[in-house]
Amino acid sequence: MKKGRNVTIGIIVVSVLVPLLVAVLIFLPKSNQEAGSWITALPKLNAFINSLTSLLLLAGLYFVKKGKIEWHRRAMISAFSLGTLFLISYVTYHSQAESTTFGGEGPIRRIYYSLLISHIILAAIVVPFVLLALYYGLSDKVEKHRKVVKYAFPIWLYVSISGVLVYLLISPYY
Repeated sequence: MKKGRNVTIGIIVVSVLVPLLVAVLIFLPKSNQEAGSWITALPKLNAFINSLTSLLLLAGLYFVKKGKIEWHRRAMISAFSLGTLFLISYVTYHSQAESTTFGGEGPIRRIYYSLLISHIILAAIVVPFVLLALYYGLSDKVEKHRKVVKYAFPIWLYVSISGVLVYLLISPYY
């Protein structure tokens, strides 16, 4: 029982620290130095990572529906790994480069900001659900895994797809 408690505490700590770290890095002043070309390429890389994550999430759903549990596990671990890579890349970018301002006007501006705000809020909310789903899945707590995934999967899929859409909408302004 102690291991489960430690895992829960770890999930809570990570779930609080990740959004805090992202918020701090976004609002910290940046150096006056020009960001290197590899830094400016990170938003495109992040959109690519989110695209692959979306595909892996859908593949994971397909595999579990077909009863191919090992393939499901591989797809979901890969999606989680890409999510971790995305987070590292995202934090790296925002620690080095100023945030880009959306320049669209009219209805597209409202669409963009609605999408962006829902994406940001749900990206923070989904962290503990994904961590719990991963833990329950890897420790063969199938019923608990299923209960958490009911919420984790659609939110995570929305976050990964909306991340790509946010990038596509803001990319002309980079």
